Amino acid sequence: MKSLNGPQSSPFVQLMNWIFRPLDFLEECARKYGDTFSLNLMGLPPFTVVSDPQGIEEILSVDAKQFDVGRTNNLAASLLGDNSLVLLDGLQHRRQRKLMMPPFHGEKVKSYAETIGQITEKVANQWQEKSTFVAQKAMQDITLETIMHVVFGLSEGERCLDARSLAPDGDAGSHRYKQIKPPLIELLDLTGSPIKASVIFLPFLQRDLGEWSPWGKVVRRKRKIYELLQAEIDERRANPELLGNDVLSLLMSARDEQGEGLNNIELKDQMMTLLVAGHETTATALSWALYWVHKLPEVKQKLLAELDSLDSDADLLTISRLPYLTAVCNETLRIYPVAFIAFLRFAKSPIKVMGHQFNPEEMLAPTIYLTHHRQDLYPEPKQFKPERFLERQCLGERSLAPVGGAGSHRYSTYEFLPFGGGNRRCIGYALALLEMKLVLAKILTGWDLSLTSDRSILPKRRGATIAPDNGVPLILNGKRSQIAKSMAIAKHT
Repeated sequence: MKSLNGPQSSPFVQLMNWIFRPLDFLEECARKYGDTFSLNLMGLPPFTVVSDPQGIEEILSVDAKQFDVGRTNNLAASLLGDNSLVLLDGLQHRRQRKLMMPPFHGEKVKSYAETIGQITEKVANQWQEKSTFVAQKAMQDITLETIMHVVFGLSEGERCLDARSLAPDGDAGSHRYKQIKPPLIELLDLTGSPIKASVIFLPFLQRDLGEWSPWGKVVRRKRKIYELLQAEIDERRANPELLGNDVLSLLMSARDEQGEGLNNIELKDQMMTLLVAGHETTATALSWALYWVHKLPEVKQKLLAELDSLDSDADLLTISRLPYLTAVCNETLRIYPVAFIAFLRFAKSPIKVMGHQFNPEEMLAPTIYLTHHRQDLYPEPKQFKPERFLERQCLGERSLAPVGGAGSHRYSTYEFLPFGGGNRRCIGYALALLEMKLVLAKILTGWDLSLTSDRSILPKRRGATIAPDNGVPLILNGKRSQIAKSMAIAKHT
C-alpha cells in the first residue's frame, strides 16, 4: 500500500485522543492530512480513515464478501455477547439479519406509530410543572419501552404485561420489563463518560475485582439482564401460545436448513444487542433534537407552526412526513451523528480506494462525522440549519418537493449516512426515524419546555456513541394551550 500520512504520536496517545476527544481529534487530523489518513490506536490494528463520499462509495458499494466487519467489533463482545449481529460475518450475518429484518421495516414499522405516541404521552405526563428533568433520561424511558414492544411484543393484546400478570406465575412475567430496565440503564451509564468508556477500549481494565469494581459492576448488570432474558425465553418455550410476531418470537421459531434453531445464548446475545442499540442511540438523537429546537427560537417557531397547521385528527404517519420536521431530524443526525464512525472493515482481497491500494487484512473506516462536516457538502457545517435538507433532500426520503435554489439535487447515501451503509446499515433505521419524528412532534405540540441554561452543550463520548455532555436539562413551563398554538400559526401565515 502507498504510505498514507497520519499522526506520528504514539499509539497510546492516539488511543487517549480517540477515547477522550474523538471529534476534535478527527477534525485535527483531517485538517492536517486530508480526506484519507491513517490512525494507529493502541490495542487495534492500524486503520485508514475515509471521509470523501467517493471513497465511502468505493467501500460500501462493493460486494459485501470483499470485507469482514464483525471481527473489527470484538471490543463490543464484552457487552453484547459473541453472537451479536454486529460481531457476525458471512453466512451467519446474512442469515440472522434476514431473520431480524421484518419487524423493522415496511408496514410493521408503521404499526408501531400509535404505540410510540401513547408511550410518549405517558412519560411526558409524569413531568412536573416548573420542575427540571433531563432529556436523555426521559427519552430513554420512551425509547426503551418502545424497543421492548418491538423485541418482546409485551404490549400487544393478550401479550401485554397487565394481561400476563393475571396468570399464576404472572408476577415474574408482568414485572420483567420493570426488572430489565434498571440494570440495562445502569450498564449503559457505566460507560457513559470518556473515563468510564475506557473499560471498553482497554482490555486490561476488564477484570472483575468484586461487586464495587468498575468491571465487576458491568459483569453483574449484564448477568442480571441475561437471567431475565432467559426467564422470558423459558416462559415462551413452556407456553408456545405466547409466541407472536415480535423479534424474539420470530428468532425462537427460526430453523436453518438442518432444522436447528438458535440456542439460548444466541437468542440472548441478539436480544441484548437490540435492547442496547435499539433504544440508547435513538434516545441520544432525541436529546440532541430537543436541545437544538430549544436553543434556536427560530427553529422552534417554524417547527411548531408546521405541526400546529395540521388538522387535530391528522394521523401519525402524516405527521412523520412533514418536511420541516424531517429536516430538523436529519440536521440533528448530521451535526452530531450518534455513531461518529461506521463499522471498520477488514479487506479480504486487494482493493483500491481513493487511488490507494489496500491489501488483505488492512482496515478501512468510513467516518460519518467528518463526512457530515465537509464544507463542500454542508456550508457552515457547525451551524444547525435544517433548511439545508429542504434545499437538498436525501435519496429515498419521502417528502414534499425541494425548495430553494438547489433544484432536484439530493444528498446521496454516501454524503449523508447517519445509520452507516452497505450491508451493515443499522437494521432499525426506519423505526429510529419514525420514533424521532413522532416523539418530537408529540412533545412539542403538547408541552412548553425550555432549556435551564443558555450555555452551549458539547458532545462527549458515551460508550461508542456521542451524546450531550449534560443530558440536556429542560424545565417544564406547562402544557401548551390552544391559544398558544393559534398564535404560532398566525405568526407564520
